[in-house]
Amino acid sequence: MTRRILAVTAASATVVLALGACASGGTSGDAGTARGPITIWYSNNSSEIEWGKQMVTAWNADHPNEKVKAQEIPAGKSSEEVIGAAITAGNAPCLIYNTAPVAVPQFQKQGGLVDLSSFKDGASYIEDRSGDNAAQYKSDDGKFYQMPWKSNPVMIFYNKDMFTKAGLDAENPSLATYDEFLATARTLVSSGAAKNAIFPSPTSEFYQSWFDFYPLYAAESGGTQLVENGKATFDDATGVKVAEFWKTLYTEGLASKEKYQSDSFADGVAAMSIVGPWAVPVYKDKVNWGAVPVPTSAGTAADKTYTFSDAKNVAMYSSCKNQATAWDVLKFSTSKAQDGQLLDLTGQMPIRADLPTAYPAYFTANPAYLQFGDQAARTVEVPNVSNSVEVWQDFRDAYSKSVIFGEGDVKKSLAGAAEKINQLVATK
Repeated sequence: MTRRILAVTAASATVVLALGACASGGTSGDAGTARGPITIWYSNNSSEIEWGKQMVTAWNADHPNEKVKAQEIPAGKSSEEVIGAAITAGNAPCLIYNTAPVAVPQFQKQGGLVDLSSFKDGASYIEDRSGDNAAQYKSDDGKFYQMPWKSNPVMIFYNKDMFTKAGLDAENPSLATYDEFLATARTLVSSGAAKNAIFPSPTSEFYQSWFDFYPLYAAESGGTQLVENGKATFDDATGVKVAEFWKTLYTEGLASKEKYQSDSFADGVAAMSIVGPWAVPVYKDKVNWGAVPVPTSAGTAADKTYTFSDAKNVAMYSSCKNQATAWDVLKFSTSKAQDGQLLDLTGQMPIRADLPTAYPAYFTANPAYLQFGDQAARTVEVPNVSNSVEVWQDFRDAYSKSVIFGEGDVKKSLAGAAEKINQLVATK
């Protein structure tokens, strides 16, 4: 799923990919104005494959001279390593519908991405489609090297049967404030209803903080990214408050410090989980679930609560020979009609302004998704900064040591991480 992300490393450059060029043939002249056939990659998620195939079929039916050839992203240790290697080899496809925002700065540094703002309607199209959320996807130079595409705004999923077993209100759970959440967690475990109240992965991969600290920090701070204006933001009372909340869960044994090999929520090992709407069909026949916004210290109304976006975007790669066609395909695939198809087929939220208003029939027919559609308007993305993967790894290392394993002072640990991160962000 969307959590399977790894750093793009130097090892990527040594990977040899037996892939075709991004476009066979193509017109002569500048790639930015050239038209002709292109190749795209999409993820190997079954519902996204279904979406991709119908999108390509619809485009090709009306564009016999600019046909799209599509395939799943080639298998590899991670999609980011595969993409990084393809950039190095010069044979990336024109468009990849599986580009992680955290990897964009590295791909951009490699010279692998096309500035979408260079198209006459590039910036305006992105900003009109995505509204206020679009600004988070700009690079340091103020340009767009990624199309904000789809998000999975994370919320607290909870097991209604476990809540009932613990004598808790399963329809209106007491989870809005830190104190309420902790009291509920203690009851779940002490009653024997659940072995763990919640079970975010305690492992050290850089992206794991997106599913414990970061959603709650986004909510507590009212929508602040980990880094803003070139400086770490979390080294303050808000960041410490969030970290101390999580530390309490670990110290009291309400969250496990041990790695779990499968899905703890689906397996009934934990009563709660932090996930997005991709999980709705996954848990449909396994868990009698409900969902609520992530908690804040004082409690924040649902319509004011921010969370982590867990987005995947689309980027155009510089080896593309027919970039004018690629841009038109990118706009076609993110049109209102195709975004509606994406919503229907995957249940993931297009990064589109006023989503519930844009697709009222869908949300009426699928009420379980309505709260995610509303939440999609208030999401926080990973910061688009230099050395972004290293930024998150330094944060994770400090967080793991002081919060999960209780070694050292939380405030000092966050301060040390902030100092390292500020240096990384300043290094171009």
